[in-house]
Amino acid sequence: MNEIYSHDLVIGVDAGGTRSRACLAAPDGTVLGRGTGGPGNALSVPRAELTLHLAQAVAGAVPEALRDRVRAVYGGFAGATAGLGPERGRGLALSCLRDAVAAHGITGAVVDVGGDIDVALAAAPGAPADGLVLIAGTGAIAARLTGRRRSRVVDGHGWLLGDEGSGYWLGAHAVRAALEALDGRGPWTSLVTAVAAHHLPEAGEEAARSGGRTVPPDAAGRFALAEAIVAHAYARPPAQLARLSTAVVACAAAGDTVALHLLDRAADLLAGTVAALRPEPGEPLVVTGGLLGPGGPLLDRVTDRLGRHRLRIFPVTDGAAGAAALAAQLPVGTD
Repeated sequence: MNEIYSHDLVIGVDAGGTRSRACLAAPDGTVLGRGTGGPGNALSVPRAELTLHLAQAVAGAVPEALRDRVRAVYGGFAGATAGLGPERGRGLALSCLRDAVAAHGITGAVVDVGGDIDVALAAAPGAPADGLVLIAGTGAIAARLTGRRRSRVVDGHGWLLGDEGSGYWLGAHAVRAALEALDGRGPWTSLVTAVAAHHLPEAGEEAARSGGRTVPPDAAGRFALAEAIVAHAYARPPAQLARLSTAVVACAAAGDTVALHLLDRAADLLAGTVAALRPEPGEPLVVTGGLLGPGGPLLDRVTDRLGRHRLRIFPVTDGAAGAAALAAQLPVGTD
């Protein structure tokens, strides 16, 4: 390794609802390594699992030979709410991140954490302190940051009460559309096949035969399939709903009008979330998450809907590089 990168390395972590990402960066911001782990929501992932997922991401990002050269670590966490004690929110995130880096022999570094919104904005060119962020992946949230502090937040209320336009939202509405097709309240859609295969993998062939017909199956068959989908949906964790968002995208790509409508509606909701921040022309807006990052299935739709605001939009894959930028700003001795 070039000597300029041999000291004062930093680690940035972006821990989201679906996965955790880490990157190792040099003082000039050059990313030297990346790693991934499991879900990192500090409100929903238990301590042992969260620590393991973070440790996996750090292990992939930081070669063993460089671990004694890390001086600072910063993590941006979904669910990093303050004031919830050591077992939830920010307290849990900080404790688990410390344990995760220590497990790999990184014991002399200063460690700090913040929210996923904080690191997302810092991932924009120049790591701005002021601007807007829209995250849409498993969940959905938008915020205005002023001096790196949240001055306004819209949504982020979770799968039951909010996260409109998110993976949760798309998955839940895919199931609803399938049920409406089965009981006759809505048009027939290929989402019936996708939803049945997701919730009833053991009956995938039969569901595919039923959903693939031009004419829907008989009434008794539709009722039985709907009942089975409902039972399995309620028996699974809510996060399973978000995984159906990929099925919505696939069905839309194949021309399914119901799926296309869901993508359009999700984009409307996300654009409305940004509008609630009262954006000003020329402001930076970072968009990220599985639905909005570079190449994301909702990126073009949301960008088009936000055109009238004349924002400078920066799609980023994740906030790990932004977290590394914030780690580089941590003074030694703050841990």
